[in-house]
Amino acid sequence: MADEQPSNDEPRGLSARVYSGVRDLVHVDWAEQARLLRHLARWIALGSLVGVLAGLSSAVFLEVLDWATETRLDNPWLIGLLPLGGLAVGLAYHYGGGRSSEGNNLILDEIHEPRAWVPRRMAPLVFAGTVITQLFGGSAGREGTAIQMSGSLSDGASRLLRLGPADRRMMLIAALSGGFGAVFGVPAAGTIFGLEVQSVGRMRYEALVPCLTASVIGDMVVHALGVHHTPLPHVAGIGLDLATLGKVALAGLAFGLVGGLFSELTHGLKRAFTRFVPWMPARPFVGGVLVILMTLAVGSQTYNGLSLGLIGEAFAGNASGWAWLLKLLFTAVTLGAFFQGGEVTPLFVIGAALGSVLAAPLGLPVVLLTALGFVAVFAGAANTPLTCTVMGVELFGAGAIVYFAVACVISYTFSSHRGIYGSQRVAVAKDGSEADGSDTLHGLGRGRAHWLPAVTRRRPPPRRDPDPPTA
Repeated sequence: MADEQPSNDEPRGLSARVYSGVRDLVHVDWAEQARLLRHLARWIALGSLVGVLAGLSSAVFLEVLDWATETRLDNPWLIGLLPLGGLAVGLAYHYGGGRSSEGNNLILDEIHEPRAWVPRRMAPLVFAGTVITQLFGGSAGREGTAIQMSGSLSDGASRLLRLGPADRRMMLIAALSGGFGAVFGVPAAGTIFGLEVQSVGRMRYEALVPCLTASVIGDMVVHALGVHHTPLPHVAGIGLDLATLGKVALAGLAFGLVGGLFSELTHGLKRAFTRFVPWMPARPFVGGVLVILMTLAVGSQTYNGLSLGLIGEAFAGNASGWAWLLKLLFTAVTLGAFFQGGEVTPLFVIGAALGSVLAAPLGLPVVLLTALGFVAVFAGAANTPLTCTVMGVELFGAGAIVYFAVACVISYTFSSHRGIYGSQRVAVAKDGSEADGSDTLHGLGRGRAHWLPAVTRRRPPPRRDPDPPTA
C-alpha cells in the first residue's frame, strides 16, 4: 500500500503545527458576540426605562401611602367612610375601568398571550383606589399597585416605541421586577420575582437582563428621591443542625397551609360577593361595612391598613396568638370585596405574626422564626420560593440563608396549586407530574372539591290516597 500523502492544508513544519494547535484552542464567532453586545445594550436601555417608570411611580405611591396611613391613624373616625370610599372606587372601575379591573392577572395574561395593550388608565385608577383603601382603613398591601402601575406605564412606553409582541412581553416581565424591587427595596429579589412569578415551575431566563436592570434602577430611583423603607432586624448567623432543620420544616408546612388558606379564602369571598351582590360598585360598599363591624368587634384598628406595627410586635415576641388569623380575615374580606391594593404586605404581617407564635412551641428563636414566616407565607401564596429566599437575605442578612430556603421551598410545595395570582400557569406540577403549561391556578381550583358537603334536600314521602270507604 502506498504511503498516505499529507493534505495541502496540514501544516508541515513544527512551528506551523504548534501554531495550528494554539489556533484551535479557542473558537470565536465575532458576529455572535456583536449580536449579544447589541442585545445587552438594547435591553439595558429598555430595562432602565422600565426601572425609571417603576421607581418614579413607586416613590410617589409610597409617599402618598405614608400620608394616608398617618392621616387615618390621627383621625380614627375616617374608617366610617370606608363604605363610601369603596363605592366610589367601585363606580370608577365599573364605568371607567374596562379591563383594568383584572389587575395583576391582566399583566400575567398579556405575558402569556399578548393580545391587547394594558389600559393606560390602570395606573391612575389603581393608585387612587389603593390610597382610598388605606386612607379609610381597608386591609390591603402595596405590591399589586406598584406592579400594575409599572405594567401600565411600561406597556404605554412599548406602544410609543412600537415594539412587537415578543419585545412587549419582555417589557412586561421587566415591569414585574421593577415594580416589586422598587416598592420593597429588594433589587435582587425583584429580579427573580419577574422571572419566577408568571409560571409555576418555570423561570424566564430570556428576560434576565431587563429584569435585573429594571429592578436595580427602580430601587435606585426610589432611594435617590429620599424614600426609605421600614427597617427590619438583622438575623444573626445560626449553625446548621438536623434538629433545627426539622423544626423549620415543620414551620414551613404551617406557612404553606396558611398561604394556601389566604389564597382560597380571598378568591372564595370574591365569588361570594359576585354571587350575592350582583351590582359591582356595591360590593366594596358592603365589604366596607363588614370591615367596620369586624373593627368594632376586635375593639381597635390594629388590623386595618398595612398593620406594620404588628411586625414589630412579632419580632419582639409580643404578637397575639390570633393576630395572624385576624389579619388574614381582615385582608381577605377587603380584597374579596374588590377593594384595590396588594396582598404581599398583609402576607408579610400574617407570616411574621404566625412565626412569632410558633417560636415557643418549636423551641426556636423568635427573631428567626418571625423572619422565616415573613417571607415563607408569601412564598406559598405567590409560588415564588426563590424570590422569597433571596428576599430573606436582602431584608434580614445571610446568616440564616439555608433556613430561609427550607422554609420557603416547603411552604411553596405544601400550598399546593393555589395562589394569589390566579392567572399563573403551571409549567411543572409541584409533585413532578407532567403539565402542558396551559392550566392556570384558577382553572385547577375549579376542579377541587368543596370544603363542606353539599346540602341535599330530602324529598317528602309520596302522598298516599286515602282508602276508599267500605260499604
